[in-house]
Amino acid sequence: MRGDKRERILRVLLSEEKPLSRLELSKRAECTRQWVILFLRQLEKKNLIKGTNVLSGEKLLNYWLGLKKDKPKFKMYMVRDPLPVLKKSNLDYALTTYQAENLVQHYLFPSRTDLYVKQEDMEKWHGLMVKNGLYGSGNVRLIPYDKHVFYKRRKINGLFAVSLPQLIIDLLKEGGPCGEAAEMLLKRL
Repeated sequence: MRGDKRERILRVLLSEEKPLSRLELSKRAECTRQWVILFLRQLEKKNLIKGTNVLSGEKLLNYWLGLKKDKPKFKMYMVRDPLPVLKKSNLDYALTTYQAENLVQHYLFPSRTDLYVKQEDMEKWHGLMVKNGLYGSGNVRLIPYDKHVFYKRRKINGLFAVSLPQLIIDLLKEGGPCGEAAEMLLKRL
């Protein structure tokens, strides 16, 4: 959980337009105020922030990128046209990588649909994907994750996408052309 707390704090710091108080930051990150203060001290020592003011979004993103080395576990499906399925679904999700980037800046070909879902909804998602496609290697990846990944998600063309900082991190982790798309998005942050 320690890594999740750090990611939550970083997600909030990078998603907010104005610096927040430490108390407000702890509420939005769903962490104790004490934990937030300790982590902010670490970030200040690295000259990434001052108080809760981000000094360099790019450097803070690189720090975040270095936090997690392991890739998240996921399930894959082959669904002929996944976007209409998502639009009709009443389950929580947030698109990331190829599809989310395509919604935001139209640089990458959306060859795969990656979406974060709540861990407790995985069985419902599995049922929905199997009803509309096949289970196994395919074009849709369901990634069960901490619910905080939905923080500042946006609705674009009837679809939910992760926040811009989360999208940049996910694209950088993906690498290759996704890394190039992330560099372009960094200019918007």
